[in-house]
Amino acid sequence: MILFDFPGDHTDEVLEIILNAAKEKNIEYIVFPSTTGDTAKKVLELGVKEDIKPIVVTHHIGFNADGVDEFTPEIREKLREANIPVLTATHLFAGLDRSFRKQFGGIYPAEIVAMTLRMFSEGIKVAVEIAVMAADAGLVPVRIPVISTGGTGRNIDSAAIIKPTNSPNFFSTRVLEILCMPKSIEKE
Repeated sequence: MILFDFPGDHTDEVLEIILNAAKEKNIEYIVFPSTTGDTAKKVLELGVKEDIKPIVVTHHIGFNADGVDEFTPEIREKLREANIPVLTATHLFAGLDRSFRKQFGGIYPAEIVAMTLRMFSEGIKVAVEIAVMAADAGLVPVRIPVISTGGTGRNIDSAAIIKPTNSPNFFSTRVLEILCMPKSIEKE
């Protein structure tokens, strides 16, 4: 496992790590988060190869403001043209729980799971979340290792090999190996 000194943009290093791991372990699916399209641009540079199937997961519409899609339409179109699936859906660890928290206060089960995963890193939380979201959308197989990435803020700084399940079976999801993550949760 590679540990970065601080969270943030380690996109190029993470890409190198995950491409090597995918080749070495014969893993074909790689799941990437992308808020506005910056990480997705890097995915486009990778291109779709016979042995690699990238999937991009965005924030859901209205993540920061009702009705607003943060993801760049031009990048979405380029990904479509490159046959790279883009998943825009309600986040696994948000959904109704977040609505209850905002309306009534308190903390709810999905947020407890998210906070627990953040003990590793924000990016590991994201990696687990989007792997299961991609499985729910039928974009990755269940119970087969995939590489999933995540980050702190923008870009990526974490990656793991995960056997995702569909969300009703979330607790059968397995993190098989953390490939990289920041060793600190705060920037120095």
